[in-house]
Amino acid sequence: MKNKLFIIVAIMFLLTLTACGSQTGSSPSSSSEKKSQTEKIVIKWWDYHSPDPIQKAIKEMISSYEKEHPNIKIERTYIPFADLKNKLLMGAAAGQLPDIVMIDNPDHQAFAAAGILADITKEVKEWGEADQYFEGPWSSTMYKGKNYGVPNSSNNLALFYNVDMLKEAGIDPPKNWDELREAAKKLTKPGIYGFAVSGVKSEEGTFQFLPFVWQAGEDITNLNSKGTIEALSLWKYMVDNGYMSKEIITQRQQDIAVQFAAGKIAMMVNGTWQIPFLESEAKVKWDVVTLPVYKQGGTILGGENWAITASSKHRDIAWDIIKYAQKPENLKKFLQAAGRLPSRKDLIQDPFWQEDKHLKVFADGMKVAKARAYGPNYPKISEAIQEMIQQVITGAKTPEDAVKEADNKIESLLP
Repeated sequence: MKNKLFIIVAIMFLLTLTACGSQTGSSPSSSSEKKSQTEKIVIKWWDYHSPDPIQKAIKEMISSYEKEHPNIKIERTYIPFADLKNKLLMGAAAGQLPDIVMIDNPDHQAFAAAGILADITKEVKEWGEADQYFEGPWSSTMYKGKNYGVPNSSNNLALFYNVDMLKEAGIDPPKNWDELREAAKKLTKPGIYGFAVSGVKSEEGTFQFLPFVWQAGEDITNLNSKGTIEALSLWKYMVDNGYMSKEIITQRQQDIAVQFAAGKIAMMVNGTWQIPFLESEAKVKWDVVTLPVYKQGGTILGGENWAITASSKHRDIAWDIIKYAQKPENLKKFLQAAGRLPSRKDLIQDPFWQEDKHLKVFADGMKVAKARAYGPNYPKISEAIQEMIQQVITGAKTPEDAVKEADNKIESLLP
């Protein structure tokens, strides 16, 4: 017991992020509510989706399952994204965990290593649908050769651009880094930045930066390299020349999208989930293309996974709910509402993702989208990368020195 508690406490430190939020949980049920549920099996479900229509789609899925299984009551609790990790870890220490939880995919291996998640390798094998998933999302659910979850939804990054601004400048969307530099220069005007990324000190910053490292032919496992220095130097070049705001170190991906929608940014790196926002809020004509390449192309995988907690007393029912949620007809409704991509190869061929020119860019990107599957210490690895970005953009360190320092921190954290 002491060893398990030690592991949980250690993982708590690893999962601490700079983002903050108010702690939210479900209020205790009244005695009448408990009484009304005594004849039903209650399955506790945690997720971090708050805005409609995503939340509406989740409630509809729960209602549909309950209708088909009248002896089951799914008790859903919304927990803010910034709070979910600590809530899970504290719940594990106190013996108060849900049956089902939705987890950001880069955190999955850390929770598996902490013993919080159930090994569902046997169930997955009997299910027989693992081969329907893209390698990137599926790899994020694996730890030491065993399966601890199922991908629920995916997203990745691409380059959004202002159609009229590029047309006025007489340029096409950039296909490589050289063209990106030139385009950013031509598109920058008073009150308008040519290019934008999010370099904020959180997982969003790492999420946006890693594709540039991979495009340079490098990886976290070889961070102290020419390619990583070139990737950092590209971002610094944009900021130093005024083509990109130095405020990117405080701007989240949504902040960037709001500025792009208002016509204050000509090009931005952003994700699938921004499409519904831009379609309803953008004051400009926009389009999207794959990220510019350098030595190779590539994008990053984002999204969520389902998992069952190791302490669940209703593991068989929890697994049945996950399988129900992964039925293509049920999953499609959720993904459409959430502005997400399928993690399933069979579903991504649906006309909804293939016939929409914007969504198709991201759907095609799933073939090469890479997961942040770097073992249970990934949160600390990401923190070192975030600090590296901040140091370079602020001018506190040269790209060479910042990369060397981050590599020294990361070396012992890699699996």
